[in-house]
Amino acid sequence: MNIIVTNDDGLHTPGIWHLAQALTDLGNVTVVAPDREQSGVGMGITFHNPVRISEAMSRIPGVKAYMVEGTPADSVILAVQAVPPLPVDLVVSGINEGANTGHNVLVSGTVGAAFQAHFWDIPSIAVSVAGIRDWRFDVAAKAAQTLARMFKDKTLAGPMVLNVNVPNIPMGDIEGVSVTRLAKGRFTDTLQRVDSFKQDAFYFWLARGKAEWTEEPDTDIWAIKNKRISISPLHIDLSADVTSPLLAEFAPSIFRAIKP
Repeated sequence: MNIIVTNDDGLHTPGIWHLAQALTDLGNVTVVAPDREQSGVGMGITFHNPVRISEAMSRIPGVKAYMVEGTPADSVILAVQAVPPLPVDLVVSGINEGANTGHNVLVSGTVGAAFQAHFWDIPSIAVSVAGIRDWRFDVAAKAAQTLARMFKDKTLAGPMVLNVNVPNIPMGDIEGVSVTRLAKGRFTDTLQRVDSFKQDAFYFWLARGKAEWTEEPDTDIWAIKNKRISISPLHIDLSADVTSPLLAEFAPSIFRAIKP
């Protein structure tokens, strides 16, 4: 089994190495990750510049590492097309320092890398620790290892994206595993203005503010709050099924308005 490990925090963060170490018993593990933090880039890829990849120092014997001057999605594209050994059987992204829950998954580089693997029909897992400091990686690494083994022995099969969020607590305090849906809510992003020497120019920092989530049962936020590991199966069909019947009813009149 050929496993690619990536992340959006950069190659030199501890979470990615805890993850890689946990997966070494399952097959050939290769780490391919950005050379710097790429949080918040979602599924973005680099179109207007070449993407450089170079072999990097690995912290684990027998595991090769490559650093990419690009996004997490760039890293996955290079991994599945250019980095031996090929073909890739599984992509695992993380372990992210902080939760990737609710609608925040749409901007997450950790989840973006997992989605990129999905575009190539490769099963993928995104793994995050729901904490803001002093992150514990042992539980998340064990959860990723367990799911990866299920792909290896075909208990789980086929292209799928599993978004895993783990409470930042000791293993003994974890109260279970829940298969969840995404919670509704968002982070309250705020603008911090930076003074400029030019009177007609303005500069701002986008700062992540307070999280505002609805803690409905069976959501990822609910699971974390209740000391449970959250596994959210995701898909890339963003079609709004609720709205489709309404629009279908008006389709003829829309056409007549466009082409009278």
